[in-house]
Amino acid sequence: MGYVSAVPVPQPRAARTGGAAPSGARRSLAAALLLGALGATVVLLSAGQIWAEGTASVGGGTVPVEADGGAVTGVPTALAIVGLAALVAVFAVRRAGRTLVAALLALSGAGAAVAAVLGASDSAALNAEAARISGNTSAVVGGLSHTAWPYVTAAGALLILAAGLFALRFGTSWPAMGGRYERSGAPRAARRPAPVDPDRPEDLWKALDRGEDPTHG
Repeated sequence: MGYVSAVPVPQPRAARTGGAAPSGARRSLAAALLLGALGATVVLLSAGQIWAEGTASVGGGTVPVEADGGAVTGVPTALAIVGLAALVAVFAVRRAGRTLVAALLALSGAGAAVAAVLGASDSAALNAEAARISGNTSAVVGGLSHTAWPYVTAAGALLILAAGLFALRFGTSWPAMGGRYERSGAPRAARRPAPVDPDRPEDLWKALDRGEDPTHG
């Protein structure tokens, strides 16, 4: 007569840690969403702030002139919008498409950061404003100074870049739109209607409302 061994059978490592991967995927997904959304918000808000200030000579006196981020360069704003679109699109695609969209997200952040840093020392927008105010096309702004907003914009752009890097590294384990149906291979089967009791008139009326023939069992 045989006997049953009480020695536990070793389980594969993947079986023992089955919940670790989904948990890690959720954390990386949440981090990418937070970084991307926060970074785009910072870029869009700070790009509307004053980046440069100075004075222009008008009629023997001087008047203050200033330029916001949009006047200095529109690149960070445009790339932040592209980054937001890529952040949403990364969940609508799979495999190679997801990698390409994640790369676009990262490049949007990197490009916005570079443009913001370059705009921190730009004086063309202020010179154009000084020429407009003074009516002298050769006017040059004096007392030029820059604020910290270009660097705040660059910091927000780096958050978008980080979101893109998260998507490149962990995106293959993230769910996609309609993933419930793709895992099972097909949508759930339609529920069969409840049987009709011929002795209950309300059941007969409900069956007729559904377009069914209550006389067929």
